[in-house]
Amino acid sequence: MHIKYFHILFFSKKKNLMTKHIGNLHKMATTLANPVQYNLKLQEDIISINAMIGKNIYITFQNVINCKRCGRKTSKSFAQGFCFPCFKNAPENAPCIIHPEKCEGHLGKGRDPEWEQKHHVQDHIVYLAVSSGLKVGVTRSTQVPTRWIDQGAWKAIALAKTPNRYLAGSIEVALKEHVSDKTQWQKMLKNEIPEGIDLAAEKEKMHALLPTDLQMYYAKNNDVTEINYPVLQYPTKVKSLTLDKTPTIQNTLVGIKGQYLLFEDGSAFNVRRHTGYLVEIKIGETANLTEQGSLF
Repeated sequence: MHIKYFHILFFSKKKNLMTKHIGNLHKMATTLANPVQYNLKLQEDIISINAMIGKNIYITFQNVINCKRCGRKTSKSFAQGFCFPCFKNAPENAPCIIHPEKCEGHLGKGRDPEWEQKHHVQDHIVYLAVSSGLKVGVTRSTQVPTRWIDQGAWKAIALAKTPNRYLAGSIEVALKEHVSDKTQWQKMLKNEIPEGIDLAAEKEKMHALLPTDLQMYYAKNNDVTEINYPVLQYPTKVKSLTLDKTPTIQNTLVGIKGQYLLFEDGSAFNVRRHTGYLVEIKIGETANLTEQGSLF
């Protein structure tokens, strides 16, 4: 990858430390804690997003998008950060990414068989999670609990463990007739959490619905992972922000959930959706634009 990053530090006239960062966005790294810890890495500079909550944030699009895979400049981002050639040809965008039941990695096939062996012919988890409602999903075992956090799940439980992506997808397909595989992002961000969902009990229901030849992959451990997000206030109405339509975002950060930054006015910014976008980020206390002049 050939994307370049750099950052500069500034001090305001009041001697409050104001930071200015320039670089290409990537999805926030997460650590399961109480609450979840979020970090944004720009080259060797790691920004604690949790520390930004309650502060004024300025995000300005620099009218450049770089493919997260090959680094080339692209006029449009596809599938959260790819140029069109990589979107069409890269194994990270094969049909089985969205539809794991179509995976052929276990057969030695795929867009890149070597990549498939490394990423898809390995243990996968079929899980139940509660975000906007009960849902079923699939992820690599190494992505637990990262996948759950990225989806804004409130709690999750492993339903099955398989040796490859194809089998995990087959289980998901069998269960999609009984439980959704989608998250309603607006309800998730408003924290409209359904009450009374017993994940262990729901898991047992799904067990009975598994086809006979897939029963062997059922996970007997009923440990439930609960996730708490760093949010001061949830929006009652959600407005999605995109840098394509709003190239400059200026607002107070009040929380983080999933891969979204939540702002004081109820707007939400999906960081992962803007992977590869070159931006300038400025962070400070309550800003006094008059006194700080050209900084903002």
